[in-house]
Amino acid sequence: MTSPKEPSSDAARNETSSHQALMDLMQPAPGCVSDLMPVNERPLYGITLYIANCAVDTVFGKFKAFIFQDMIHKGYLIALTFGDIVSADELPMRIHSSCVTSETLRGCDCDCVQQLEGALEVIAKKGRGILFYLMQEGRGVGFVAKARDRMLVQASLDQVSTFQAYACMGLKKDHRSYENVSHICHLLGIKAGFTVLTNNPDKVSAMENQGLKVLGTETLEFQPSPFNLAYLSSKAAAGHILSHPRDSSVRSALPPEPVVPFKPHVLPGAERFITSASYFLPMRPVDNEIILAGDQFDRLGHPHSIQQYTDGTDPLILGIEPLRNQRYAIRVDSRNLKAFRSGHPDDLIGDLLTTPYWFRVHVYYDIVNSQEFVVLTYGRPEANDVPVVRLQSESLFNRFPLRVADNRERFMLSVRHIVRYGTGVIILLYYDGRGAGFGAYASDRMMTEKGLSLSSNESYQKLGVSYDSRDYEASVLLLKHHVPNEKIQMIVNSPSSLVKKTEYASTLSAHQIEVENWVYLEDKTGDE
Repeated sequence: MTSPKEPSSDAARNETSSHQALMDLMQPAPGCVSDLMPVNERPLYGITLYIANCAVDTVFGKFKAFIFQDMIHKGYLIALTFGDIVSADELPMRIHSSCVTSETLRGCDCDCVQQLEGALEVIAKKGRGILFYLMQEGRGVGFVAKARDRMLVQASLDQVSTFQAYACMGLKKDHRSYENVSHICHLLGIKAGFTVLTNNPDKVSAMENQGLKVLGTETLEFQPSPFNLAYLSSKAAAGHILSHPRDSSVRSALPPEPVVPFKPHVLPGAERFITSASYFLPMRPVDNEIILAGDQFDRLGHPHSIQQYTDGTDPLILGIEPLRNQRYAIRVDSRNLKAFRSGHPDDLIGDLLTTPYWFRVHVYYDIVNSQEFVVLTYGRPEANDVPVVRLQSESLFNRFPLRVADNRERFMLSVRHIVRYGTGVIILLYYDGRGAGFGAYASDRMMTEKGLSLSSNESYQKLGVSYDSRDYEASVLLLKHHVPNEKIQMIVNSPSSLVKKTEYASTLSAHQIEVENWVYLEDKTGDE
């Protein structure tokens, strides 16, 4: 019996070469993702899939966005680039985790939106750089856990820190992963070392563990406010490079009402939803317009007439308008008011600079589609009130400081309608692209920019998605839980947008919610 012949060295080399050729067909080459790549290619490296690219025009200049998706967790990632990122030896860089409350909802109880905009400004001024925007809300734990953290912190009157709240819930202080960053650097062909824009030493260690070269760091620190002082102090105590919380003279502001924590439970009448958290969000006023109750307004003018603040060449108050239920809208000149407060720290007028709109945040988890729903309520509706309601669709790009931010403007106008009336509800829909998702929205942007589609409707036909895929049924089920008499005023963009979305009005009607008044934002595009 003869033994099998050993393969010759030439045959072994040929076999290895053949295997390598097969593997080369699978692996994307470094730098294969660029604005000039074939539009039908979608390279996948590791767990990171390239989706699309498009321009993003910010107040700091024109950036290029490359959109990716994590194939395990399904979260989107945005690499926002400025200038030449391929041939540079050094790049300013920030890894930024999403924060819907500050970046979309105008919350001022953290410094996330300041760090986002500050990093983009630094990158633009230096002429090159990259910001990685990762959908890792609440240090990677998601919005449900983040909201439960805020609920516990507020219930303790800031005596429990964010990190203590995480420990109470059985969480680590940080659940974020940065594996996608090294994948994206490979796909974009980035070889430079990084100057990291961060206050968090842990991010530097995480980057180095991914094999990325860190040349140095640059901090992004801003003065604390009464609403984020406790939060920033807890970050400083946890090792973040922050000096302002220690030196600040501001006093922490507490919620307007007690917050009582609770265990998650199903929503009666709609058990697909798990009621997960409820807490208060201090929201930045719109156009420097402050809302005061009658007693607050009276104290403002005591012991002198309020006219002292409206007269002169540098007035502090630009306008006063009485509202329903003995409330007042006060429009201030923030620059004059800041200058006045520095010389008159005990004058109550200075408090208007830190008087927010207090919205209550209700967070639900939907077991049907694994989505988190955020419901904002303002005021306490009385029996005869007709709350003002807005279904606000999320737009990830509008979290950035865009030169033209239609979605952000719509949100601000909706907030203004609600706070002026005195009671209302905003339901945030995490659905870019009219419910088709951010991947579809980004692909639409890419196709229209490159002239491959003449309109979003044509792009959606090519993608194979319908005009409107939003889950109005879920939204209206939640809305019914927050309106007392099933009679509302509904904010929409325009009459034409309402005509296009027949499911919108039909779902309200099916649940016997009467729209007493349609409030139109008069958007020129008529599209949401």
